[in-house]
Amino acid sequence: MSILAEETSKLTDRYQTTVPSGVRNRLKLGKGDRIRYCTDADGRVYIEPVRDMDADPALGAFLDLLEADIRTHPQRLAAFDGGLRERLETLVADVDIDMDAALSPDDE
Repeated sequence: MSILAEETSKLTDRYQTTVPSGVRNRLKLGKGDRIRYCTDADGRVYIEPVRDMDADPALGAFLDLLEADIRTHPQRLAAFDGGLRERLETLVADVDIDMDAALSPDDE
């Protein structure tokens, strides 16, 4: 891996940091833009801009995980059992979740 530039920043007490100006310029980041952190198997962390505000990074990471597992273990694929769906529905039938409720400070 060739390094084009190297800059550092410091974490605050709340684990926040400022993205160095060289990185902001290289990624064409502006105030309010979102960034995604990607970690590879070797522990390297990459930062990239999130251009599509509707994209869900958790979904992308989950789909990448599924793809890797299917490629590694194709024998694990099996047809979905309709009975499983019914059993799962009974497990969560009485659970009430408000997706619009604010997170507690511990969850943020």
